[in-house]
Amino acid sequence: MRDDDKMLDLPAEFGSGVVGVCDICGTRQAVIILSKERYKLCVIDFLNKTWLKSEKKPGAPAPLYRSDRVWFETEATPSGKAPAIVLSPTKTVKHPVLLVTPDVYGITTTLLDAAIRFAREGFEVLIPDVGKTDAIGPGHHVALRAGSRLSGGVSLRSKRVVGLLHLYTDALAALRARDMADPARTGLFGSSYGGSLALAVAAQDPKVGALVLAYPHPVSPPDLSKLVTAPILFVGGSNDRAAQRAKEQLRSTPRAAGSTLELLEPTGARHGFLARDLSAYDLDQAEQAWSRVLDFVKQRLLPPPPKPPTIPGVRPAPPSTDPLAAAAKPSRAAPAAPAPVASTRAV
Repeated sequence: MRDDDKMLDLPAEFGSGVVGVCDICGTRQAVIILSKERYKLCVIDFLNKTWLKSEKKPGAPAPLYRSDRVWFETEATPSGKAPAIVLSPTKTVKHPVLLVTPDVYGITTTLLDAAIRFAREGFEVLIPDVGKTDAIGPGHHVALRAGSRLSGGVSLRSKRVVGLLHLYTDALAALRARDMADPARTGLFGSSYGGSLALAVAAQDPKVGALVLAYPHPVSPPDLSKLVTAPILFVGGSNDRAAQRAKEQLRSTPRAAGSTLELLEPTGARHGFLARDLSAYDLDQAEQAWSRVLDFVKQRLLPPPPKPPTIPGVRPAPPSTDPLAAAAKPSRAAPAAPAPVASTRAV
């Protein structure tokens, strides 16, 4: 009989806590007795109510992340709040945060694809649901397109564009304030017009540690990126005119201290090649781009793995007795024997 079996032989009632092995994650820790049929669940999963909605059999591992619809406070809407989707890893450690900035089309397949990939790697992700936000409508779409086509770039002086930036700034503050979020490690991801808005948000926040721009549009003023202190990854195809203009803006602007610019330009890719529901989608190029994006944010926002502890009192390994290794290792010359000293005593 195992130790946890002995513990469960105690008069444990529904809801009582014991030390045992969780039936969901398989980890030995503090668990809660959910029924008298020996179904045990760790405290974290109990708080997340996984046992209510999970169809998995006892012993199945916990999901890598969970998704929730939340509301965050903002002064950018008349109601004082706005909806968003949060993807949160289930691992009970502080998570780096990553804000996804959509354009006025709302939560597209590209943004969902990005959010899921980030959450699976351990990032706390938030996407403002601008499609269901009051006071956000066709006028904002016209403002973005008109500035990009008539003013040389998305006009950051437009009243509607300023409202979107205010919304995303409040969303980033709400994301950093979450219980399991690490506000010291913050990243931004945006595509198309959302990429232009992500650049503007990063220019206002020096605490951003990584910025990914997927085929963004140029912005006005064109030298905005000089205010960005985070490393930038630009992803845009060679057959994307708007993205190429945005790239030239980034390359021609002097970099701030600590900011670098990395370019990923798939040959022949068009605008929107990451979107699964568009004709420009290219599976091979998209997967290569996503791999590069994940490597970029993980390198800058995820902490390095901890070093293994050193065991005190362990002696170093004895020298090798391999004759080949000994022959290859240079040996020190033996000290010469002292020369005999002539006696000066008279015979």
